[in-house]
Amino acid sequence: MTPPAPAETHPDALPPLPATAPPSRGPRRTFAALEVPNFRTYAVGQAFANTGVWLQNIALDWLVLQLTGSATAVGITMACQFLPIMLLGMHGGALADRLPKRRVLMLTQVLNAGLAATLAVLTLSGAITPTLIYLLALAAGTVLALDNPTRQAFVGEVVPAEHLRNAVALNAAVFQSTRLVGPALAGVLIATAGTGYAFAINAVLMLVPVITLSLMRVEELLPAARVEHAERKVSAALRHIAERPHVARTIVLVGVFGTFGLNFPVVLTAMAADTFGGDASLYGFFNLVLAVGSILGALLAGSRQHTRVRLILALAAVFGLSQTLAAFAPGVAWFCVALLVMGVSNLAFQAMANSSVQLWVEPPYRGRVMGLYMLVFMGGTPIGAPLVGWAVEEFGVRAGMAACGAIPLAVALGLGVVLTVRALRDARPAAPELVAA
Repeated sequence: MTPPAPAETHPDALPPLPATAPPSRGPRRTFAALEVPNFRTYAVGQAFANTGVWLQNIALDWLVLQLTGSATAVGITMACQFLPIMLLGMHGGALADRLPKRRVLMLTQVLNAGLAATLAVLTLSGAITPTLIYLLALAAGTVLALDNPTRQAFVGEVVPAEHLRNAVALNAAVFQSTRLVGPALAGVLIATAGTGYAFAINAVLMLVPVITLSLMRVEELLPAARVEHAERKVSAALRHIAERPHVARTIVLVGVFGTFGLNFPVVLTAMAADTFGGDASLYGFFNLVLAVGSILGALLAGSRQHTRVRLILALAAVFGLSQTLAAFAPGVAWFCVALLVMGVSNLAFQAMANSSVQLWVEPPYRGRVMGLYMLVFMGGTPIGAPLVGWAVEEFGVRAGMAACGAIPLAVALGLGVVLTVRALRDARPAAPELVAA
């Protein structure tokens, strides 16, 4: 049977953190999860793998643009990467709830390394075509449909509950820190050796987490309790979410965010090449600016012990507004200022939303819930990316990027109004009953 939803005193209230949560603040609180040896080992592997992810993403976006000259083609590549998540997202999460997560992650890393090596060979041999890129992107997306919910839920087995929010934020900080290295390395490789060597290096980097995962202290992991067979179904997780309105609201906002707000490969490549007349180096620099802001945003999220839905909505609104303003920036300097704000608000929003959803649901359901979370977050890309690419080509990159900011802004404000109206309604004293004479 599905456990009862946590009690709420207010539609915007959050379940409290466990009583063991450390009360301290400051630097110690910001890096608290690093006190766990397994998390330190895990984070090292993620640092190498994420460097490869950024390296390959930049190289792949530029390769597609070189082969086709089309922003729509870049969007289609993104759509192919994330289409399997739309189809398989919660089923991948169901597997994550049933299988040993550490072993699953070791398998997915080996598969990712093989796909990167295949892309490298095809590119270096001159046999690469847009069609082959789309097929490889679909294969990578299929692996991602299993890897992502497993990876999200695995963090809850690496650290105790009181460190989960901090661990998610530090994971995001590691991911964004590698954004300082990956794009720079990609720019150098593209300019000197070509995109094929970027894919080859990524294949090697993808194998490092296999080593670090094997070195973790298995006896110190905290696997979730097993549930009855009936409760392993996807439908059981959906009921679990339906009993927690704050979870459902956050997931809806995350879906809008992922579908329309985060189409950076489409809009930033076009802004770099068309609006500002730059090359791969300028595109890489834009990613570096985003990374700096993102690291700050992730650290901000990690320093917090409590998060309210209203703060998550506020961060989403700031992100939407800053992206809208970036679209109309008159020059590179102002564009970069807006990108910095986008980075801070984006990662603070993502880290707080991700960790909050994990803390709001029971551990045995985390794989499926995070499967749905990643489905709406990344699975909307097959819809959003081609639409944004089409808008860029039809109406110009500034209009396309403005839409990427305006839609999340409108939804965040709309949900904020709903919460405010509900709060005012609940605070209104009940009218006295009329008693018949």
